[in-house]
Formats: sequence, structure tokens, C-alpha cells
Amino acid sequence: MNKIPTEEISITLIQSELHWENIPANLAMFEEKIWQISRNTDLIVLPEMFSTGFTMNVKDLAEPMNLTTFKWIKQQAAQTKAVVTGSYIVKEKDQYFNRLLWMQPDGNFTFYDKRHLFRMAGEHQYYAMGQSLVINQWKGWNFCGLICYDLRFPVWSRNAPTLKYDCLYYVANWPQPRANAWNTLLRARAIENLSYVIGVNRVGQDGNGIAYTGESAIIDAKGNELFYQKDIPTIATITLKYSELSTFREKFPAYLDADNYELLLK
Repeated sequence: MNKIPTEEISITLIQSELHWENIPANLAMFEEKIWQISRNTDLIVLPEMFSTGFTMNVKDLAEPMNLTTFKWIKQQAAQTKAVVTGSYIVKEKDQYFNRLLWMQPDGNFTFYDKRHLFRMAGEHQYYAMGQSLVINQWKGWNFCGLICYDLRFPVWSRNAPTLKYDCLYYVANWPQPRANAWNTLLRARAIENLSYVIGVNRVGQDGNGIAYTGESAIIDAKGNELFYQKDIPTIATITLKYSELSTFREKFPAYLDADNYELLLK
């Protein structure tokens, strides 16, 4: 049952370096960062593959559901009374997934498996493709979480002809050479979907020598930048206002003129 959205919702972005393929070190590091959050928050967003870095070493690093990283996220959500979300490597039977977990403080959770696998790094050779979007409700707001390369595919995140979500968020390991695309597409997704958009990226260099400049951001439905940080590790909490989103949607209901078609998946 849909709930009336709270007027304000606070989002914490954690932009960080990652310890390459070291799950215990990353979980310890993010636990410290989470406890550095200086104000109340409703949602904590971690980067893509936050426990390992963006790696194809699935055989050594994949975890079954309900094991180390899952239990850690569950504990963090319970202790902070906030939703905690981020992606990590999950094994199910003989398949591997880049899985975005949405964990609520009461232990209820959902997950989204990355749909668009980054073939330029061979991700499609190691990971199975996700099959469906997932919309989560928290504090009456509707959230849609996607992963990195998904950002390049606007049909997948389409928020029309009905408004399915109020906030679209991306977790990423998006490298520095393509940072311009990251910044441009975050704004495009916000404008075309009449939605807040959040992008949480990592910084530093990974074990393959690839550099990341972060550039995590929050964009409003008009394409205005509410938050942006480049290069340095950052813990930032930003408050979004539902009335600002709903007022703009009422004054500029472009979604009502969207082409009505159905997406057929293969």
C-alpha cells in the first residue's frame, strides 16, 4: 500500500577509495565511514562492488546470499535505522550477479541485478544479466536503483507514461576517462524522467591501474546540481524535498506526452 511521502528525506552518499579485492578491509572501512555520518539520515548509498572493486575475479570473491556482505549490510541498516544500499558480487547456483541490495532497518530487503553488463571489460563473460527493474518505497518515496553502465540506456530507466519513482539512483565504478559522459547522463536521466537522480561513484585507482575521480552528484528534476564532489573521499548528507518535485511535475507534466510502448526483453 502506498504511503504519503514525507516532505523531506535525507540521503547520505559515501564516495570512497576501495581496497582491491579485499572484502574484510572494505567492510571495516565502510563501517567506520558510516559511523562518521554526522546527522540523521534515511538512506545510505555505497558504490558499485563496494566490497571488492570492479573485478571479474568472481570465483574467488563471489558470496552466496545471506553470507558476509549481506549480514554486514543488514547490521548497518539495523544500527543506523536507515536503508543501506550498494552492489556486490553474488553467486547463485552456477551464476554470478553484480547485485544491488536494498536493505531496510527491519531486515526486509530487495535486490536488483545489473542489466547492462560492461562488455568493454568483459563483464558479460562472467556475470549473468538482470531481468527486471525493482522499485522500492521508503518514507513514502519511490526509489529505483541501477548500476553504472545502466546509465547509458535511457529506455531501461524510463519513468513514463506513469511516474513509477521519485528518485533514481546509480551506484558506480565509472572511470575518469569517461567522466564527462557520467556527468552529462546523470542530468539527462533527471530531466527526462522528472525525477531526482543520485550518482555515487568511487575514487582512487583500482588493481588494474584504472583511475576514478568520483564526481558523485545529486541532480533535481530540472537538471540542477544539488550536490557534486570530485576526486576526494566524501561523506555527504543531502535533504531532498518532495514538494519541490511534485510542484514541478504539476507545472511541467511532460511525462503525459511520452510515447506509450512496452519494453520486450530478450
